[in-house]
Amino acid sequence: MAEVVLAGVGKVYPDGTRAVTDLNLDIADGEFLVLVGPSGCGKTTALRMVAGLEGISEGEIRIGDRVVNRVPSRDRDVAMVFQSYALYPHLSVRDNIGFGLSLRKVPKDEIRRKVEDAAARLGLTDHLDRKPRNLSGGQRQRVAMGRAIVREPQAFLMDEPLSNLDAKLRVQMRAEIARIQRDLGVTTIYVTHDQTEAMTLGDRVAVMKKGVLQQVAPPQELYDRPANLFVAGFIGSPAMNMLTGRLTGEGDALRVEFRGGQSLRVAPESLTARPALRSYLDRPVVVGIRPEDMEDAELAPGPEDARLTCVADLVEAMGSDVLVHFSVDADLVVTDDTRELARDAGADAPQQAAQGGAPLVARFSPRTRVKVGDPVAAQVDTARMHFFDPETGASIWDSAAPSPRKESE
Repeated sequence: MAEVVLAGVGKVYPDGTRAVTDLNLDIADGEFLVLVGPSGCGKTTALRMVAGLEGISEGEIRIGDRVVNRVPSRDRDVAMVFQSYALYPHLSVRDNIGFGLSLRKVPKDEIRRKVEDAAARLGLTDHLDRKPRNLSGGQRQRVAMGRAIVREPQAFLMDEPLSNLDAKLRVQMRAEIARIQRDLGVTTIYVTHDQTEAMTLGDRVAVMKKGVLQQVAPPQELYDRPANLFVAGFIGSPAMNMLTGRLTGEGDALRVEFRGGQSLRVAPESLTARPALRSYLDRPVVVGIRPEDMEDAELAPGPEDARLTCVADLVEAMGSDVLVHFSVDADLVVTDDTRELARDAGADAPQQAAQGGAPLVARFSPRTRVKVGDPVAAQVDTARMHFFDPETGASIWDSAAPSPRKESE
């Protein structure tokens, strides 16, 4: 087992395309780190540089006590699990799992013992003599993991290993991967575009955008204290609602006023936690409200200055909760961050709702009686509102935090 360190790592392709910029990560021995971000953000390139499948343009990569910048992939003592499984169709499960050991001329008795131990751990004992074509997708992924386990590497590198599985299998395999990594205690770097995988698997999660690391933190910290608009919008499902308003008032009686005349109080707890917010008085701020921090005011009445009144445009009953879509007469947030989030969601750019205003989503209790077309009062937990600088996109806390390094720098 070993620590993996990326210090100032960058990647520029021969045509001048920059894939990764100044990436700094210190992955502790035995840690499970997840790299997450939209397609093309550089996460897979970063993983391949650690594996030695891509050369680095600048910086340094260390695995354990070795700098491996110029060490061939086969000598880095890491095991990679690919999205495509990369199994040999003509070999049995047993031979697929033990293939790497055979190449290293490991004694046959030791190969047999390690393969059988890995198969038992992965629930593959009854399938050792079958060919990959006779296995389910989940079983094939277990074989790929078994091949990595038997090598007893210093680190596991996993490149979207569950993306070819259906939803139910993905949940099962997520649990399997977490259990196996915990039991083995192997340093693991896991790449995914799926934030659910990232949040449920990682000891820490590193969010990337256009080759630049935006924030690395434990999952709950990413959710509670996103560093900027991009992280705030990327983490959470449905995504955080974002509106532009103006901070007004005086003393501790501050509120955010929106274009159409509605306003929300700023909770005293927010002012205590975010003293820099006072410096935005009479200035625009971006307000972030998570869907789960809004409830039907009929079910959870609260202060009138912590409500948004609207009309329900769409109601989605999910069983455990109800997603209510509505719009508020307020300005949308349009920045490089929100444009990137929109592109990742398959849209060209954030758009105003068809009837004017900004579209929002609230996660109501299943006891709500709201129907499409009904007037709605959404009670907002204003103590959990997020605030961002509209120019830098940085979250407002103790001070106006600097934004992450820009892609063009």
